[in-house]
Amino acid sequence: MKWIYIVAGIAMFVKMLLIPNPALDVTEVSIVELVVQDSGVPNAVSGIIFRNRLYDTIFEVVVFSIAILGAYYLLANEKPTTKIYQFTDQPSIVLARLGATITALVSIELAIRGHLSPGGGFAAGVAGGTAIGLVAITSPSVWMQALYKRWHAATWEKISVVIFIVLAVVTLSGIELPHGQLGTLVSGGAIPLLNVLVAVKVALGSWAAILLFIRYRGLL
Repeated sequence: MKWIYIVAGIAMFVKMLLIPNPALDVTEVSIVELVVQDSGVPNAVSGIIFRNRLYDTIFEVVVFSIAILGAYYLLANEKPTTKIYQFTDQPSIVLARLGATITALVSIELAIRGHLSPGGGFAAGVAGGTAIGLVAITSPSVWMQALYKRWHAATWEKISVVIFIVLAVVTLSGIELPHGQLGTLVSGGAIPLLNVLVAVKVALGSWAAILLFIRYRGLL
């Protein structure tokens, strides 16, 4: 039986060496231009993620949610850290909060204009989570936890996931919003909305993970 696998492997190796792959005829229009025309947004990466490969993106969002739930599950039986060390010197606090402000503004920019320029929902969510992390290293964890609950961040995170999945399923079924004029803020159909929803989901999920690990693992 092992000789069959050996012969099959040799045959596959010869095939890859001798038989060329069929070339795609893109002499008139490049692949990037085709994606831009198909999605209606100048950022071809956003067009691929939120339209051409939207099926994959749905499960990427779900996997991120499962990761947060897994962290809650794995740390549920551990004792919270009794003492949390944080930055207390004034220069570090000022620099961290200045960085958080700049990063938060970048997050908003990437979320609302990610379909027009480099960026998008996932990058915006990471920037938002970074801003929250910079605030967390200079603020009392009790205050951060109270703020998280007061703004119902966990609820909004779940709502953003549900809306994203519903809107993605509607788009995959063939029902699309008007693309609008290429290059304008309101263009690309549902892609800008999906960008914002992913940004909210990733940022709020990062907030939950930061609070969780600070509570059970400490900060430093």
